[in-house]
Amino acid sequence: MPTASEDYQPVKSAGRTLDLLELLADQPRPWTLVDLTRELDIPKSSLHGLLRTLTARGWVRTDDGTHFRLGLRALRVGAAYLDGDGTVGLLGGILDDLSRRFGETVHLGRLDGAEVVYVAKRESVHHLRLYSAIGRRLPAHATALGKALLAEHTDQEAGGMLQWPLAGLTANTITDRDAFHAALAEVRAAGYAVDREENAEGINCIAMAVPLTAPAVDAVSISVPVSRLRPELEASIVAALRETVGALGRAGSMLTT
Repeated sequence: MPTASEDYQPVKSAGRTLDLLELLADQPRPWTLVDLTRELDIPKSSLHGLLRTLTARGWVRTDDGTHFRLGLRALRVGAAYLDGDGTVGLLGGILDDLSRRFGETVHLGRLDGAEVVYVAKRESVHHLRLYSAIGRRLPAHATALGKALLAEHTDQEAGGMLQWPLAGLTANTITDRDAFHAALAEVRAAGYAVDREENAEGINCIAMAVPLTAPAVDAVSISVPVSRLRPELEASIVAALRETVGALGRAGSMLTT
């Protein structure tokens, strides 16, 4: 008997549609038909038909008929995903509490392959802060969120999730395989991860995996500009994460999916 994977035959038109929508989401700028054809390697006639269909349905919008970007209908799917996500609802109070206590940017991130995705955030009260947006994707190896979640796996499993060689986002990004596995060992020993300007220059981030599942798929982080992150503040953030996020292991049974 053939397996389910052997039976699976991707539908080309559906794949092209998803490739188009994902590109418009990942790079939210106006795209011309020529640029999209080149980037996606889809025949211009086929792509033009997709764009007309998606524009008519509100998934793509165009202001002048020659430049295209994601449409308002896409927001409906994203909002529905978050509304139906039990973890986002369960952790809302914790994110609020951490935001009030420190006044810094707080994120809930989810591991998705080699990337981590922001699924919730609380904005910093300061003018100098990390730019971020819900739905933004970042290389997991260069973020505290990602390292906290990759450390939930063995080195072999974590290495298999990543895309080697690792990309260097800043001069501080860990790209060497042995050094990265050593960093994950430090995360496992400490119980939390730190990103010291590895994702964005001038920003340090401290994160802890949410112990609702094993291995954890979500983590909470607090991002602070280097100029404000004194040792005593870092220690207070770690203590607060242990007190709030770390204590959630007892609440695992509360989460429904």
